Amino acid sequence: MDVKISACQFRIQKSPSFDAFQKQVEELINQVPEDSDYVIFPELLTIGLFASFNQTDISSLSKIDKYSGQYKDLFSSISKRRKQIIIAGSHLERRENNYYNISYIFDKDGSYIEHKKTHIFPAEASWQIAEGNDLEVYSIGPVKIGLAICYEAEIPEISRILSVNGADILFCPSFTFTEAGFWRVRHCGHARAIENQVYFVHCPIVGEPGDPLPNGYGSASIISPCDAAWPENGIIIEAEPNKHTVITGTVNIDELYLNRKHGAATTFKDRTRRGDLYRRYEPYNSI
Repeated sequence: MDVKISACQFRIQKSPSFDAFQKQVEELINQVPEDSDYVIFPELLTIGLFASFNQTDISSLSKIDKYSGQYKDLFSSISKRRKQIIIAGSHLERRENNYYNISYIFDKDGSYIEHKKTHIFPAEASWQIAEGNDLEVYSIGPVKIGLAICYEAEIPEISRILSVNGADILFCPSFTFTEAGFWRVRHCGHARAIENQVYFVHCPIVGEPGDPLPNGYGSASIISPCDAAWPENGIIIEAEPNKHTVITGTVNIDELYLNRKHGAATTFKDRTRRGDLYRRYEPYNSI
């Protein structure tokens, strides 16, 4: 089975209004093929809207929760109009007494499901963001998928749980402030694809919007296990760095399952084959 994926590499601008933000979104979505099965945008997609508050201290970023309703209405409308599944990056939203970094998946009928980021990057702590407590695999679209928002990709246990529970593709909306940060997530994406024998889609936010907003650096990519069925470096497609653009690639799900059985490296099953050995050592001997 072939699955077509589009990653929208979004370049931040200071958005004085929601209309200005929506214009940027529409510029990219209009470049997405109509037959893409999944479309993904980056983490903290709405961050440019912080400029509408004329604030100088990024620690009050959670103010963008004001736009939660418009943000969800926009993507619900787009997904319904285009009849596409859209992972609309992530957005800061208040729930009861806490703010969360939430990624939304919009289905073709405009309905949506969500994932709250479970591991907050140290720099995010100053934004008073709480951590989610759920790791789910979603049966939405042609295959099962999982979400690992940026720093979650650097925590191997997350991708392992998602892949063992059936995720064929891991989607990673991301926001990294430096080139080093980008490569941390990108290298971890390669590792997660290899060790779990899954596809990994990395979609970073980019741009230099100016203070108080942080810069974004990155290059969107669709990553495979490094084996005979795919490019030697595991990169199915990647974007030009820091450009406001869309990339689209096709992955074959059957190849994943063949690779798990007959690949040169059968890491998905071999990771658990020596549980007896692992349990002799910390931290596994306490599990």
